[in-house]
Amino acid sequence: MNPRLIFAGTGRFAVPALHALAAQGWIVKVVTQPDRPAGRGLETCPSDVSLEAAALDLPVIKPRSINAPTMLEELEGDDPDLLVVADFGQLLKRKVLDLPALGCINIHGSLLPRWRGAAPVAWAVMSGDQETGVTTMFVDEGMDTGPILLQEATPIGDDETAQEVEDRLARIGGELAVATVTGVIDRTLSPTPQPAEGTLAPKLTREHGRIDWHANAQTIHNLVRGTQPWPGAWTHLQERRVKVLRSRVAGATRENVPPGTILPHKGGLWVTTADGVLELVTVQPEGCRPMSGQAFRSGHCRRESVRLGTCSS
Repeated sequence: MNPRLIFAGTGRFAVPALHALAAQGWIVKVVTQPDRPAGRGLETCPSDVSLEAAALDLPVIKPRSINAPTMLEELEGDDPDLLVVADFGQLLKRKVLDLPALGCINIHGSLLPRWRGAAPVAWAVMSGDQETGVTTMFVDEGMDTGPILLQEATPIGDDETAQEVEDRLARIGGELAVATVTGVIDRTLSPTPQPAEGTLAPKLTREHGRIDWHANAQTIHNLVRGTQPWPGAWTHLQERRVKVLRSRVAGATRENVPPGTILPHKGGLWVTTADGVLELVTVQPEGCRPMSGQAFRSGHCRRESVRLGTCSS
C-alpha cells in the first residue's frame, strides 16, 4: 500500500521528517502556520516547513486554524490515510483526528510521558536530564497523551544547548517517521497506552530566562543551555540587560561575597552563585554583538564589587 499522507508542521524540528516522508512519495499536502513577522525588521516570513515544502514542490496551505470547517472539507477531499504532525503549533480537535482513515501520528521531542507540551527539549536541558529522545504516537485530544508507537533515546551532553540537542532529535524524528508510518500501514506496531501521570513542558516566556544568582552554578548553567536560542538566559548590569550565551561551571570554591558578584581577580568573567563560581564564556550586552566574558569584564566591569542581576525591571 502506498499511503496518502497529510503533513502538518511548522518549525525546523519538523523538516527532516518532511524530507524523509516526501522521499517515499507519500505526502499529498503540507499544512503549516501562516507567514509571520520575524527578525529585527519584523518582515513577514514563511515557516521553515513552508520553505522546504516549496523546494520539494509539494502543495502547501497555511490556515489560521486547521480545525476550521473549510479546512476539514479540503483535507477530506485529499482522502488521507494518515495525518503526520511535527512541531505544528496548533491543537487538533476531534473532527480533524477522525478524518484520516488510520488516524493521526505525532513526532514529539521527548521520551514521553516526560515533558509533554510545547518546549520539551528546553525543559529537559534546563532540568539537567542526562538523556532525552523522540517519541512517535497516535494523537488524542490530550496534550501529548496518546498511545506510544516508537521511541528512541539519545544522551544530552554536559555542555550541549537545547538547540544542539533539538537538531539531533530532528534527525532521529525523520528516521522514526518513516518507520512509524510503515508500521502503522503494515499493522506491525502495537500502540502502548501512556500513564496518566507525566511532566509538563509549557511554552517558554522571556521571564523563564532570568538568572537567579542565588541558585547553584549547575542550575544556572543548565538554564543558559536550555534557553538557547529562545528566550536566552539573561541578567542585568545596573539597568542594562545582558544575555549569557555560553557558560561553564568553574568549581565549588566559595567566595566571601554575595551571589552575582563578578570576581575581579579572575582572568575571565567569573560570577559567584549559591554554591560556587560560574564562568560566563560568551555574553551579549543589550544593543551589542556577542563577546567573550573577558572582553565584557574589561570594558564594563572595571570597578570593584560589581554585581549582576541587581536591576528589578
